[in-house]
Amino acid sequence: MVIIPAIDLYKGEVVRLTRGDYSQMTVYSKDPAAVARGFSDAGAVFAHIVDLEGARSGEPVNFSVIERIVNESGLDIEIGGGIRSAETIGKYLSIGVKRVILGTAAAAEPGFMREMALSFGGVIAVGVDIKDGQVAIKGWTELAGRNAFEFCAEAADSGVCTIICTDISKDGMLGGTNIGLYRTLREKLSVQLIASGGISSLDEIDALSDLGMDGAILGKALYTGGIDLAEAVRRSGNRD
Repeated sequence: MVIIPAIDLYKGEVVRLTRGDYSQMTVYSKDPAAVARGFSDAGAVFAHIVDLEGARSGEPVNFSVIERIVNESGLDIEIGGGIRSAETIGKYLSIGVKRVILGTAAAAEPGFMREMALSFGGVIAVGVDIKDGQVAIKGWTELAGRNAFEFCAEAADSGVCTIICTDISKDGMLGGTNIGLYRTLREKLSVQLIASGGISSLDEIDALSDLGMDGAILGKALYTGGIDLAEAVRRSGNRD
């Protein structure tokens, strides 16, 4: 299982939200590229970047910051937030981004999701952000009226190779992740699955690995010191 440290961007700074609430935002660094370099130094090979402003506006806002992270960190980068056109996907791929995450566009326009999976192949992932069993969109500010499990199955049937699933109620709370959710998804789906939201201990990383999850995104626990990234990478890599 791959450990994927996360950077959420707002006004060019590294921030974390609590349960996706933009009014509960903590700034952790004004230098996102330096944070990413620290991830690389700790042994990470991949990083998860979210353009929070882009997620709400529907178009990239922190593109130049993301380009700097790509150029300076040495990490493989996956990016989400405001990606709602083939042009935006191409723009990110042109600067060396390795994986592009569709969120709102995938839930609102299943035909677009299918077309992008066909056109771009394995670099396309779908982010399924769950609130009360429903898919949340537009930076977690609205519900799409879609059952989360049904949408995950639809994404897999559309040719999407990677699904990143976040339980919003757990995100930023440091109270533990939703192991039951990921167990159910792993039993139902054969695509690559990445867990996100509330992961706060090495034991949870072990549990997700034992479930057969392909990746785990670590956020607030890294910034508060609850999880040591180097130890998480080492521990995950040493599990069968």
